[in-house]
Amino acid sequence: MTGAAPQSDRRRFLTAGAAVLGAAASAQLWLPGTARAAGNPLPDGLFTLGVASGDPLPDGVVLWTRLAPDPLNGGGMPDAIVPVEWELAEDERFRRTVRRGTAQARPEFGHSVHVDVRGLRPDRRYWYRFRAGGQLSPSGRTRTAPHPHQRGGSLRVALASCQNWQHGYFTPYADMLVQDPDIVLFVGDYIYESAPSATAVRRHEGTGEPYTLTEYRNRYAQYRTDPDLAAMHANAPWVVTFDDHEVDNDYAGEVPQDPGKQSHDAFTARLTAAYQAYYEHMPVRATAVPDGPHIQMYRRLDFGRLARLNVLDTRQFRSDQATGQAGAEDPSLTMLGAGQKRWLLDGLHGSPARWNLVASQIMMAETDLLPGDGKLWYYDAWDGYQAERNSLLEEFAAVRNPVVLSGDRHLTMISDLKKDFADPGSAVVGAEFVGTSVSSNGDQDQAAFHAQWDPLKADNPHWKVIDAHRGYHLFDIARDGLDAQVRTVDTVLTPKSAASTLTRLRVEADEPGVRTV
Repeated sequence: MTGAAPQSDRRRFLTAGAAVLGAAASAQLWLPGTARAAGNPLPDGLFTLGVASGDPLPDGVVLWTRLAPDPLNGGGMPDAIVPVEWELAEDERFRRTVRRGTAQARPEFGHSVHVDVRGLRPDRRYWYRFRAGGQLSPSGRTRTAPHPHQRGGSLRVALASCQNWQHGYFTPYADMLVQDPDIVLFVGDYIYESAPSATAVRRHEGTGEPYTLTEYRNRYAQYRTDPDLAAMHANAPWVVTFDDHEVDNDYAGEVPQDPGKQSHDAFTARLTAAYQAYYEHMPVRATAVPDGPHIQMYRRLDFGRLARLNVLDTRQFRSDQATGQAGAEDPSLTMLGAGQKRWLLDGLHGSPARWNLVASQIMMAETDLLPGDGKLWYYDAWDGYQAERNSLLEEFAAVRNPVVLSGDRHLTMISDLKKDFADPGSAVVGAEFVGTSVSSNGDQDQAAFHAQWDPLKADNPHWKVIDAHRGYHLFDIARDGLDAQVRTVDTVLTPKSAASTLTRLRVEADEPGVRTV
């Protein structure tokens, strides 16, 4: 294919994105060293938080950075708009520059920069960098998607979630870098809002939980300083969504975990701060600029005719969690909200893709926690919203190759998706991969895990793999099948660790369900 990566790149990045409207950056003359804050020279160390890219389209991609010379203390920038030059080239030495321009790093957005570059060629690898105040950022590597009608090829996706700074180092990203995925799909809990702990592996900054915009900025900035995370952001485009810990544990819509301690007004102020800080630190388009306590996060990306990725938001539109078995089966409860559910079904049934992927922050397959007769569920997961989950799984029966990619659980849990989990003989309509955590729960006690979970396998026959090691999942998707690896590390208690493949699985095209290989 014209414009394909050189042989050393090992595989082409085959993605295409839905046409999400954003503020495209205007191309301007590249004038090295001209960007200055008004009045005074800028502080040293502007690019401490690195660079990133995300949400690739056939003709474009989002480039990100944030100017933060004092990242853990509000950023350390003057209260002024700063012009930031950006450059995108076809080679890592920037000898073949194809786009240049200037973006504005504005104080009201934490001096973050989101450049929605357009006019690029499909299926191309590019390198990018920024310059401000005479300082040059690290360079990053990204890739555009192929033409939307392109068939065939392959796609390598890394699935990650749940990275708790205090529970360990982000060592799985070092292995992910070696595996060289085409995209990284991150499905929630990028930060944790917990207060600093004196006994933690790495201590959270600050003195308590974040509530204000400055406090959330400091927490994101701390996470962004992890070297393995920064390197992975600079190596491939990311597709991100959030779960609960980016705001408050187990919140639902505008209801906090502890409404007796956070009034509605106080919590909506917290949501406003948290969503803005999230936008400021993620490589997402201008469609995600928050509107107070609301942010547009669900969206769709097409990977040619190979795969469609539907990215869900399972926090903002959900009903408050049930508190008992009857509540979990209440048909009035919703995880998605009517509008998002309609959008998802339209995208699934109208998909031209071979594979239909759903990024769900929360586990969809049943987890029956009660051995023997009866049922006991986690009410924050899809088990707490069973009527909507079951109607969605009914729709899966008429969707080609649905595969759900989830997080939240801090465990690897890989399952067949059943049309009706109450009926053991019900048809299999899809597969779900719940990725383990990057670091959350630390190095888990394996004996204790098996003592707790192995007795539940008989009540959950749809489970194919359950495991408690830290890591991520790696998928190689082709027209004939989806091959998965569970990649795990030996430890997250030290900055470096060996990694290995715990198990391999496969989903055959047009054969619902997953099997180990």
